[in-house]
Amino acid sequence: MAPHNNIVLFDYPFSPYAKRVAWYLTLRGIEYAQCVQPVTLPREDLNALGVKYRRIPLLSIGRNIYCDTRLILEKLEQRFPSGSLGACQPEQRALEKLLQIWTIDGGVFSRAAQALPPEMPLLNDPKWVKDREDYMGRSWAKEDVAKGRPEALAHLRGAFDLLESTLLADGRDWVLGTEKPSLADIEAIWPFHWLSGLEGALPPSLFGKEEFPKVYGWIDRFSSALKAAKASAPNVISLKGAEAIQFVTQAELAEPEGDVDAKDPLGLKKGQDVESWPTDSGFNHRDRGQLVTLTQHEVVLKTQAKVGHKDIRIHHPRTNFRIRPPVWYKPHWPSIQD
Repeated sequence: MAPHNNIVLFDYPFSPYAKRVAWYLTLRGIEYAQCVQPVTLPREDLNALGVKYRRIPLLSIGRNIYCDTRLILEKLEQRFPSGSLGACQPEQRALEKLLQIWTIDGGVFSRAAQALPPEMPLLNDPKWVKDREDYMGRSWAKEDVAKGRPEALAHLRGAFDLLESTLLADGRDWVLGTEKPSLADIEAIWPFHWLSGLEGALPPSLFGKEEFPKVYGWIDRFSSALKAAKASAPNVISLKGAEAIQFVTQAELAEPEGDVDAKDPLGLKKGQDVESWPTDSGFNHRDRGQLVTLTQHEVVLKTQAKVGHKDIRIHHPRTNFRIRPPVWYKPHWPSIQD
């Protein structure tokens, strides 16, 4: 059985990034299927679809595969406009975007990851540690995590204080003063919600509910809203890897082919072979294909599934992604010169 709207979410359940998308779908009551992926590489289901991008989650709609939660949420807003969670007013849209930048690019999540308690079982799993080092480009040895943790906690206290003393200071329930959670809440809450649920991540002496009552109240309200939404939302359809591959490859394309911006500074041409990859994490894994769309916000490559040999369209955002004609390269950690 597959969803009528052709949506498949490729994730693993405790990924904080994947929760951003799952929460959105739940709050909207949008039907979707889930194909659970391994926590570490390899991910053979995605490889069979011709995808090299290594981050989680990915979301397919038909034979279009969307990478990066920023682009995924944007596409869902566009595809299901009735009842969307995004802001309407320009100043609210700006705050929504700034919260996204703050949590993803502004250091909040990277510090949250550095705040993991060294005694976590995963930090004692050599396979997971090696995979994280490939993903992030830095050491994940337990002793190095322990060294960096005090600085990360100091940064996070500042983030908690910013929420407590500004956005939530007037006692509002939701970031934009709405009656229910909005996209701005999702953009802001996810690293704090994640950390609050990890035993030992937030020392009570530094992150007590007495010091940050509004932040914890917001997290509790959000959890309650999710629980209520889940009770009335369609059940998530579970697909095995082979089922998801068959479903995607036999589907139609979800959106028409776009154009390549003639004004784009990269000077790339439609139909040109290019490769595209993230520059902030997961940068050792590059998607390659024919350039079919290039805008200020998105790049789309046409590639081919290894199973079924159908054309697949892989979508990346422009933010923190690099696009160029293929060159021979050796996977490495990026430098300023790269």
